[in-house]
Amino acid sequence: MSSAFDKLARPVQKWIRQQGWRELRDIQARSIRTICDSNADLIVAASTAGGKTEAAFLPLISQVLNEPPDGSGFDLLYIGPLKALITDQAMRLEGICQEAEMPVVPWHGDISQSIKTRALKFPRGILLITPESLEALFIRRGLELLRLFGATRTVVIDELHTVLDSERGVQLRSLLTRLELVDNRPIRRIGLSATLGDMGLAKAYLRPDNASAVQLIEAEGGEAELRLQLRGYLSGDKDESSPSATDAIAAHLFNHLRGSDNLVFAGARQRVEIYADRLRELCEKEHLPQEFYPHHASLSREHRDFVERRLKDPAKPTTAVCTSTLELGIDIGDVTCVAQIGAPFSVATLRQRLGRSGRREGQPAILRQYAVETKLTPESSFVDRLRLGLVRSIAMIDLLLEGWCEPPKPQALHLSTLVHQLLSVIAQRGGASAGAIYNVLCREGPFRKVTTEVFADVLRAIGHPETGLIEQSGSGLLLLGSAGERLVEHYSFYAVFQTPEEFRLVADGRDLGTLPIDNILAPGMLLIFSGRRWAVQEIHDREKVIVVKPAKAGVPPVFGGAAGDIHDTVIDRMFAVLEGDAKPVYMDTVSLSMLEEARAHYVQLGFRTNNIHSLGEHTSIIATRVGTVKTSTLALALRSIGFSVEQHDGFLLGEAGDETPDIQSALGEIVSGEPVDLFAGAGNLVTEKFHRYLSLPLLELDAASSKLVPDLLPRVASRIFQE
Repeated sequence: MSSAFDKLARPVQKWIRQQGWRELRDIQARSIRTICDSNADLIVAASTAGGKTEAAFLPLISQVLNEPPDGSGFDLLYIGPLKALITDQAMRLEGICQEAEMPVVPWHGDISQSIKTRALKFPRGILLITPESLEALFIRRGLELLRLFGATRTVVIDELHTVLDSERGVQLRSLLTRLELVDNRPIRRIGLSATLGDMGLAKAYLRPDNASAVQLIEAEGGEAELRLQLRGYLSGDKDESSPSATDAIAAHLFNHLRGSDNLVFAGARQRVEIYADRLRELCEKEHLPQEFYPHHASLSREHRDFVERRLKDPAKPTTAVCTSTLELGIDIGDVTCVAQIGAPFSVATLRQRLGRSGRREGQPAILRQYAVETKLTPESSFVDRLRLGLVRSIAMIDLLLEGWCEPPKPQALHLSTLVHQLLSVIAQRGGASAGAIYNVLCREGPFRKVTTEVFADVLRAIGHPETGLIEQSGSGLLLLGSAGERLVEHYSFYAVFQTPEEFRLVADGRDLGTLPIDNILAPGMLLIFSGRRWAVQEIHDREKVIVVKPAKAGVPPVFGGAAGDIHDTVIDRMFAVLEGDAKPVYMDTVSLSMLEEARAHYVQLGFRTNNIHSLGEHTSIIATRVGTVKTSTLALALRSIGFSVEQHDGFLLGEAGDETPDIQSALGEIVSGEPVDLFAGAGNLVTEKFHRYLSLPLLELDAASSKLVPDLLPRVASRIFQE
């Protein structure tokens, strides 16, 4: 064993010997030295099953054993994003802590009240908890926080990449700041992650006031051999003798995955159910045991537990057809293959999913990517002609192979989460002054871009008599109003995020269905739904209703873009793929043929030399060559000038009205800095859980800080002329 082994407490050393380890992994040895020899904050980055948990907890547990705490409370705090992950990690740590006689306390909704009561009465050992359950402790046990966490030495944040730029991540940063203010001391922070794109921003998240002091330990090498294939399939083929694309993909999955454990990421829940059903039918047709099961958030917890248990059982080959529910580090055992149907919307997501495969020594990681494109006709949309779904898949695979993934976004205002934390601080303290809350949340906490003026506007919005969330006492203290008390007392308050709500699409009073809308829309913009193109007429934000009418003639694309922001780097690589001549070795003959078609149409449309292609007197295709946020900003600007706009990966389809300037003139106005009202008539600004309590100006301010880049608008437009 290395010298790092000697730094560990004897019970920990005994546990390591019992595991039959001959050596510590390099990442574990380096983490042990850093944690034992300094008080530095730390990020430990390694692939899934790379030994990150042991890298952090072997030395942390040793420190507690070698230097018993003076105060009371839990010794170590572990924060994980999922209940199932907490349960898995608790079982993992119990083996280490059994020798040390250190309690391991998993804490979430499925843990019995007796265990929680005992832990609250005698807090010690390791507490494993979600951000939501920690929030509940702050609210329900606000006056006991010092007793519960006065001895806490370190906070370990698992799956760090999942919280960097999200509402939940801001909530967690706020809770950590508030905990340190209660203890009146800094508490060491250690982040564990398998996927990080920009370590500088990750360090700034972990310790905003001293990011440069955060240590970084990344695993070197040790990556499994990667085997991947991108297969192409055509839909809409009139030849009835040929199977549909869905049937063909299901047959390929059945033939290659049967008999082993696998994950198939199929996208939307409807597609998960379709593929799981086709695979079940194939098992029945071949008189074979069923081993393909759906797994998504709408299914019961019992069913999901059943699928997860089967995946862990080596005697029962199981393939889960899932959404993103099995993307994070829940222990589901060893997975042979990861399949991805359709283009993902981030390289980080693709990397995280792939990390499920190739975990056993000597076993390769296997990725099967399936691209479905429509058979071209003379009426086909430019989106289908350019095969944007296939091209996005190629771009993301190439960036994955190069080791790139999306960096965290720069910090937005997060006003919805600010409302949540405002109410939480008032509930924790039983009342607080506006100045004290601003100091905790904005000066010390994560809402540092919120000025005193904006903070005052937020207080006025949630204190308005019609809102009733807060009220002010005669002494000036802010207290929960009657509506605020009802809100905070309900268990649903603890989660700062909400499941993305779907908008009902209505045409002529008839429901067309529901559609999740992540990007900002406005009347005059175009939507693709159920194989048809629709023009947005009205948006009823709070009722989640979009009134549409059929758009003008034209065949809508099959690939309309996926939910989520596509990064500038991905779009840039997509254009490089279209303009290049490389034939990636991982592509099959069908997908290569599709790529050649895309490149030929790209040249035919003139995008090698010009970023604007006219489709007639009023309609133009615009190559923005930038990601979702910048393209969305330009789309809203053109809409405010009078264009109907349809958005795709790196492209806009703009249709001028009768009194609208031509596209060249419109872009020229934007380049010159002519003021445009991006929010004129815009809807769906209530996109986060507590947005409904904010005024329209605050909603627009929040959207401009997170979903749009108004300051970069002239530069985005000018690039269209310059490229």
